[in-house]
Amino acid sequence: MPHLYGERIILREYRREDLPWIRQWVNDPAIVSTLSDIFLYPQGLDSTESYLEAMIEGDNDRKGFVIAERGSEDYLGQVNLDLIDWKNRTGRIGVVIGSSQHLGIGIGTEAMKVLIAFSFMEMNLNRLELEVYDFNERAYNCYVKSGFKEEGRLRQRYYRNGKYADVIMMGLLRSEWEAGQ
Repeated sequence: MPHLYGERIILREYRREDLPWIRQWVNDPAIVSTLSDIFLYPQGLDSTESYLEAMIEGDNDRKGFVIAERGSEDYLGQVNLDLIDWKNRTGRIGVVIGSSQHLGIGIGTEAMKVLIAFSFMEMNLNRLELEVYDFNERAYNCYVKSGFKEEGRLRQRYYRNGKYADVIMMGLLRSEWEAGQ
């Protein structure tokens, strides 16, 4: 798989040496508190290794990329295109920045923009979608900056820390992305 280049980052393949970086964030409450219920419980080493191995092996319905520093190729996070529906030309994006020090400095937005361009121009997808919790303002703003539009809400669909939150459904069409280029 070729590397995809942004200004400060590259999207590259997963590597076995990414395991320690991934292990640093999978049980970090500051990182996983805005992620899915997959991270509700502690993640064991075997589980993380299995996930990494699956990403290295790849599969037709999911394309995963490590977000890495452009010069060193050191792991910063990951952005995956899951649930690719080749007939209907759609995919679902998931992204995580793996350390608090790299949050809020535009790395996620840059990675999203690189993946979006690749998805539409190289993979010939027509629609990208994602979900975000209403309390995750940083991610929501990243997605809006990347061109996504709110398409609906699943009211009080998510329960965490003693309260309910809305799940916001967002989408981006190729025609909308092209109009903004």
